Amino acid sequence: MPPQKISSDYNELFDIIVHQGDTLEFLKTLPSNLVNLIITSPPYNLGKIYEKKSSLEEYLQNQEYVIKELVRVLNVQGSICWQVGNYVLKRESYPLDIYYYPIFKKLNLKLRNRIIWHYSHGLNESFRFSGRYETILWFTKSDDYTFNLDAVRVPNKYPGKRHYKGPNKGKPSCNPRGKNPSDIWEFLTNEWERGVWEFPNVKSAHPEKTIHPCQYPIELVERCLLAFTNENDWILDPYCGVGSSLIAGLKHKRRVIGVDQEEQYIEITHQRIDDFFKGTLKFRELGKPIMVPNGREKWSKIPDEWKDLEINKPHQGTVGDRGGGTIPTAPLRGRLPCRERLTRAL
Repeated sequence: MPPQKISSDYNELFDIIVHQGDTLEFLKTLPSNLVNLIITSPPYNLGKIYEKKSSLEEYLQNQEYVIKELVRVLNVQGSICWQVGNYVLKRESYPLDIYYYPIFKKLNLKLRNRIIWHYSHGLNESFRFSGRYETILWFTKSDDYTFNLDAVRVPNKYPGKRHYKGPNKGKPSCNPRGKNPSDIWEFLTNEWERGVWEFPNVKSAHPEKTIHPCQYPIELVERCLLAFTNENDWILDPYCGVGSSLIAGLKHKRRVIGVDQEEQYIEITHQRIDDFFKGTLKFRELGKPIMVPNGREKWSKIPDEWKDLEINKPHQGTVGDRGGGTIPTAPLRGRLPCRERLTRAL
């Protein structure tokens, strides 16, 4: 595939725009009603190197300025996919999608789905349950929006089912193209098993991993752009990081715009785009099964050091425990009940 020229500023003659700088200032240079899909994972106000820590109120106010510009550049048939998680401060969790919803609603956008993206790996917590999901708020600008359901259907669990009564009695009752995948996304080996989509988050063993601390998988974007856009439509990621959204768009013949203030991330984005056109970029193929251990692997068995541990003792109370009862722990029986999907062998 021949390499494509990249512009750093909006130019209708270019199909790839990658801008290093302030998101709000760049958005002001774009024409209204240009973009068919805006998809991003905004900064979480976590105080990372590339973020300035601020109060939650100040953070949301700054985001509102950006979102107003995003709505202006969004096409009337377009969609916004806003992917966020939970902001945790002093062990208290703030679900950011709940804080963002009023901002979008005030701008007259319509929420179509609150999509749950579940993944199996992340930080392990000691004083609350470990977080294993993030949300994608899917908004549209109008009731006349692009939605290509057939492009993202999943296989039917029982394709041979038939109507048992009525005028269609005896005829197949399933859609031959597959079924609607629901609003809980987990890509599974057999997607019909739970009717959800699972894609692994980008951790150390993931083939797409770069230096970015909060990188999301290309597959996640692919599902959205296939459903909400058509070929040659514009896709915008206002916080593009290392360019995963742009790669997804280029894979499916979309025009792409990415913005990020970090020079290092923009350099990586340029390199990844170059590698994509050279055919050397590593990424998980859309729908690739996630490895499920069978219990015979060495790393799925109970370590010898654990076998003599007394784990049947009642749970001892810790911080926040009112002491109202205990939960016994099941004994270890030779190997872990390892049905959790692992992303190690990607």
